[in-house]
Amino acid sequence: MTHIPNKHPSWRFTVAHPAHFLALGFGLGLSKYVPGTVGTLLGWMVYVIVNPVMSNQAWCVSIVVAFVIGIKLCDVTGKALGMPDHSAIVWDEMVAIWLVLWVASDHLASPFGQLVCVVVFRFFDMVKPPPIDWFDRRFKNGFGVMLDDMVAAALSLLVLAIGIRFL
Repeated sequence: MTHIPNKHPSWRFTVAHPAHFLALGFGLGLSKYVPGTVGTLLGWMVYVIVNPVMSNQAWCVSIVVAFVIGIKLCDVTGKALGMPDHSAIVWDEMVAIWLVLWVASDHLASPFGQLVCVVVFRFFDMVKPPPIDWFDRRFKNGFGVMLDDMVAAALSLLVLAIGIRFL
């Protein structure tokens, strides 16, 4: 497997292994500008497309399975890139935004409500305030890549719930 430390991956790298293709968001993580936001937007698009045919049970199972699979995808791809949480890896953002959108869907189902979910999540994912930074520093490899985004999703949901309650 090709090891390219600290470099931006190519399309060739992306399609060289199924884990890379998925971890890099079907290639959208190759964006030179805000790949995490691009991955989040991809996750939002996937959510909008599949949500009409998904039950709550299906979402719950899908998110858990995507998280578990994501640990391996991100681990394999991060090692091949020589950087565990390379910015091109966006599977973690995709899974985390699915969680936020699914949990908030009872109150924020409109496109504007979903946009609010995306913006709040991106804030927490980019800024990494405590406790996200704590998880980000202590957990590495695929599990750490997935975990810090799920903590960002949890904080996003907390802020959204407070906002819904008081607005």
